[in-house]
This record gives sequence, structure tokens and C-alpha cells, in this order.
Amino acid sequence: MGCSVTPPPGPPPLLSCHHRQNRNTIAHLTRRSLLLSTPLSLTLKPPPSSASPPPPPPPDTTITDRVFMDFSLCPTYFRPLSSPDPKPNLCPDSIPLGRLVLGLYGHLVPLTVANFKSMCTSSAYKGTLVHKLFPGQFFLAGHQGDKPGDVRRPSGLARNTETVDSKSFALTHSRPGLLSLNLSENDDEDDIKLDPEYRNVEFLITTGPGPCPDLDYKNIVFGSVLEGMDVVTAIASIPTYRPSEKIQQFNDFAEFLGDERAGNARALWNKPLKTIYISDCGELKVAKPSLSPSLP
Repeated sequence: MGCSVTPPPGPPPLLSCHHRQNRNTIAHLTRRSLLLSTPLSLTLKPPPSSASPPPPPPPDTTITDRVFMDFSLCPTYFRPLSSPDPKPNLCPDSIPLGRLVLGLYGHLVPLTVANFKSMCTSSAYKGTLVHKLFPGQFFLAGHQGDKPGDVRRPSGLARNTETVDSKSFALTHSRPGLLSLNLSENDDEDDIKLDPEYRNVEFLITTGPGPCPDLDYKNIVFGSVLEGMDVVTAIASIPTYRPSEKIQQFNDFAEFLGDERAGNARALWNKPLKTIYISDCGELKVAKPSLSPSLP
């Protein structure tokens, strides 16, 4: 019986040149169509820029006005004297400490500067006390009240809208000798603050040696000491009343219970143990109306 042998399968037939050309053309058209379908914004997108936006310009601390304040020590406490003068000499045996020359930033906060300057030129600060002193930080002056050594309620001052403008708080209390409108530590009498015509004229001056970050963005820096840092140092060296830690804890507990006497007791804290007061004040006229902030 005969049998037939089936030959092994051979290699697949080669594609013709025509078929290869069609497949390459299809692949080429497919890639081209993909590229054309890509949005132009993606294909032409510029490389990311590493440059950051320019920083905002620094606050304008050009000195537009200069005022002076003379400080003195009174060996005895102020005492009211019978005198027709509305500003009697409350301390006839005073000891001069020296003069501060203050440069004011009138371009930065014009309302704050105008009110402070008016208080100096009208002698409203004359005969008033440095009523609080925080060692290593700052001292306060310009407290309004009816007692000897208090500032009397000023009249004719503009309403200071800069106290609610965030741009007014741009400068920080970064060094000694900065002049600032006192907002966060203000302790004027409550009945005075409730007056619709109330104007805050209490100020502070930083004494150093370091910055006072707790004051930043709460008080308005509007000037600096140009001359008389030795006077600032002399004021800062005067001892103050500070209760013991146990008394402070007791006071905190009394305040928690709503005892009003706690606040009255705290009013005595950080008071200088010597009477420091502003014996004179006024404006210093200069030849140039605008001075560089780099002056000493």
C-alpha cells in the first residue's frame, strides 16, 4: 500500500513592496495625526520661569518732621498746687535727664504724625508722666486722665483712621528707639474712651536691647529717636514695681472670679519707682522739610 508524504510548511510569503509601503504610510499618518491633534498650547508651552515676583517696596520712612521732648526726674511725687496756671509746675525741684529728638514718618502715616506733632506744639504733653516702664522692652507716656501728670483730653485732633488700616502696621518694633502709637497696651480711663470725641494720644518708645515682637502689628510705628538714646537708656534703668509670682497668681485668680480690685492692683504694676515726666516739648524747625531716614 502506498503512502504520500506531506511536505513541511514553508515560510510565510513575503509581503510585496506595495503592502509594506501601505503599512508604513498608515503608521506615518497615524503619528502625524496624533501630533496635529495635540493642542498648540501644550506643544508650544514655554518652560517654567524660576524668577519669583519682585518684592513690594519697603515702607516710606522718610523723616518729614522733627519734634523734641525734654525728660526730667522728680524726687517727690507730683502734687497739685494752687495756681491760676492750667499747667502749674508740679515739681519745682526736678532733675533734668536730657532731650530726645524724634523724627516722624509723615509720608507713611500722616494722620498719626499730625496728631502727635499737634500734641507737642501745643505743649499738651508738657508736665505729663512716663507712667509705665517695661524693663528691657519699652516705656509708655501720654496717658489720659484727670490726675496730676495725666494728659488732658485733647481737642481739635483729626479722627485717626490709620488705626484700622493694615498698611499702617507695616513697620515692626525691631530695635531700640522706635516711636509707636500705643494701641495694644493703652490704659486710658474707660470713661474717656467711651467719649465719641476720644482721640488716642498715648505713645511708647522701645528701649531695647532687643526687638519687641509682641508689639508688632498691634501698634503703629511712626517715628524714631534721632538724638538722645542715652536719655532712653537712663529712663530704662529706673526700677519699677513688680509683684512676686505668688501675688500675680492670686491676682489672676481674683480676675477669674470677676473681682474688679484685680484690675486696680495691676494698674500699679510696672510703674517707675521714681517720677519721670516730660518737662518740655515742641517742634524743631529744619532747613529741609524732608530728611533722610539715615540720619543719626
